[in-house]
Amino acid sequence: MRLRLADGRELIDGMSSWWCAIHGYRHPVLDQAVREQLGRMAHVMFGGLTHEGGVRLAERLLELAPAGLGAVFFADSGSVSVEVAIKMSLQYQRACGHGERTRLLTVRGGYHGDTFGAMAVCDPVGGMHKMFTGVLAEHVFAERPPDGFEAGLDDGWAEHVRELAARHSDELAAIILEPVVQGAGGMRFHSPECVALLRTLCDEHGLLLVLDEIATGFGRTGALFACEHAGVAPDVMCVGKALTGGYMTLAATLCTRAVADAISAGEGGGLMHGPTFMANPLACAVAHASLGLLEEGAGFVERVRAIELGLRGGLEQARELAGVADVRVLGAIGVVQLEHEVDLARATSAALQQGVWLRPFRDLIYAMPPYTIEPDELAMVTEAMLAAARAA
Repeated sequence: MRLRLADGRELIDGMSSWWCAIHGYRHPVLDQAVREQLGRMAHVMFGGLTHEGGVRLAERLLELAPAGLGAVFFADSGSVSVEVAIKMSLQYQRACGHGERTRLLTVRGGYHGDTFGAMAVCDPVGGMHKMFTGVLAEHVFAERPPDGFEAGLDDGWAEHVRELAARHSDELAAIILEPVVQGAGGMRFHSPECVALLRTLCDEHGLLLVLDEIATGFGRTGALFACEHAGVAPDVMCVGKALTGGYMTLAATLCTRAVADAISAGEGGGLMHGPTFMANPLACAVAHASLGLLEEGAGFVERVRAIELGLRGGLEQARELAGVADVRVLGAIGVVQLEHEVDLARATSAALQQGVWLRPFRDLIYAMPPYTIEPDELAMVTEAMLAAARAA
C-alpha cells in the first residue's frame, strides 16, 4: 500500500487512491486475474454479444447484493452508473404511465459524480458544481440529514422530508441518496434510520429508491453495503470505485427485475444507454477476483473492524487539538474536521514528513486506507493526520 515518488521516497497511501484500492497495490491475485484474461481477450462489445466474464461478475454481484436486486447494467465509471440510475428511474416511470415524473428528490450535502445528470443531484449550493446552476436539471432537495451514525431519526427532519415527498409526489420518479455516509460532499455520517424512512416514503408514493454505494460499497462502512445498516434494499443501486480493487475503471447499476422488466417492455424496448467499454473483460476479470478477496479467510469484516478500532484510538487525541471541530470514525473511514479551511500545502507537507499520503479537502483531513493495512502502518496514518491537523 505504498507509493514510490520520483525522488525515491515511499509513502503509505492513506487514501486507497480515492477509496478504490482496497486490497493495496500489485496484489498477486488481482495481477494474475488481469494477465489470465489478457491471454484470452482484452475487449469485445457488450451490445448484442455477451461473454463469460461479464456473466460471472453479474451473477457474483447479484449473489452479494441486497435482496430483491435481480439485474445488472455495467457502466464505465461511478458517475456514469448514476446517469444510468437516473435514466432507469425516468424510463421506469414512463413505462408505468407516469411520464410526468421527471424529477428526483435528494438531500443537500450529497455528491454523486461529475457528469451532468449526476451533477444535478449533487448539492446545488455547497457543492463543487454551483457554477452550472441554471444549466442543470432542477431536482427537489431536502435538508441534509442530521449528523451522527448513532443519532437516530430526528423528528423534525423526518417531517420535513415527508412533506417534501408528498408535495412533489406527482412529479418525482425516485429518491437518490448516499446511504449512511456522504462522501465528497463532506465526509458526514447520518443515521441508518434516515435511509429506512426514505424507503418507506418511496413505497408510499410509488417512487424508486436509488442508493449510491459507489463510495460506501464493498465493506468501507463495516457492512458489505451501507444500506445493510438500515436493513433496507433499494430498487436501484450504484457501485463502482472498489469494484475492481482499484485496477480498472468499471461500475454497475443494479436494479430489481420489476424495474428491468418494465423498462424492457416500455417504448424504448430497453435502457437507452450503451457505453462502448461496458463489461470490459479485463475489468470484469479483476472485479471478480477482487470480490473473491473480500470474502477470503476472515473476510473484510474483521479487517475493517480492526481498522476502525485503530482509527478511533489513534485519532482520539485530535479532539484536544486547537482548531478541531469534530473527530468521527465509521468502519475504515477516519475524519478530522477543522473549524477552518485546510491549508492544503502545509497539511500535505506535514503528512509527507510522516511518510503518508493524504489528500485533505475543504475543512477535512481524512483517511480511507486499504483493508490490508497493518497496525503499525495504520498508526503512521493517524500520526500523519494529527500532524496535518496541527499544521493546517
